[in-house]
Amino acid sequence: MNVNDYMTLFFGTQEPLNPALVAGAMVLSFLLATLFAAVYQFTFRGFTYSRSYIHTMVLGSMVTCMLIMAVGNNLARGMGILGTLAIIRFRTPVRDPRDAMFLFACLGVGIACGAGMALVAVIGTLLICAAALLLHWAPFASRRDYEGLLRFTMPVRDAQAEQAAQDILKRFCASFYLLGMRDAEQGDTMEFSYQVRLLDPAYQQDLVSAFRNASGFSDPVLLLQRTTVEL
Repeated sequence: MNVNDYMTLFFGTQEPLNPALVAGAMVLSFLLATLFAAVYQFTFRGFTYSRSYIHTMVLGSMVTCMLIMAVGNNLARGMGILGTLAIIRFRTPVRDPRDAMFLFACLGVGIACGAGMALVAVIGTLLICAAALLLHWAPFASRRDYEGLLRFTMPVRDAQAEQAAQDILKRFCASFYLLGMRDAEQGDTMEFSYQVRLLDPAYQQDLVSAFRNASGFSDPVLLLQRTTVEL
């Protein structure tokens, strides 16, 4: 290889881009990233929803698209942009790996659009969004052994009350497990704690009402775990 070949390898030979092509790639990255953001918003189950994270997904895709088009096949530009990005410190943590995957997918869309691979960007977006929706609706990887904590008090050594408690639990719960017992009201009553999984989520109020209306029970409390907590 002569000097011109090395210069071509390092500086590239990219022709000036057409303004319409640049605008089209940026708009396509915006639309596809918006689709990712909509799917993420629809399938989100966490506690702390962030509007700025949605905006980051869309804007990050467009910025990546712009950088890829700016670099082209020019190695010198790529090294310069890499050095510039190394100076910037992104200190915002992404706590959920799923959130990181959505953000990475949007960046991938920006890379594909900037590199002129519109077909890859479109097909990849559709398939990844379809997979995200499928995983959202399917019970794959979910565990729901127990979904709530039930507490109530009843008199000590009351066989009739113990049998009534078992009957109520069997009526409304698919499964239940006794976690513990402790003295209450100077030893006259016992507080029971059960992990329960309801036959139907609509039975929440019915379960508490059954213990409240039955004789011998007091202070029934049902603490439900949200669907974002997987045991």
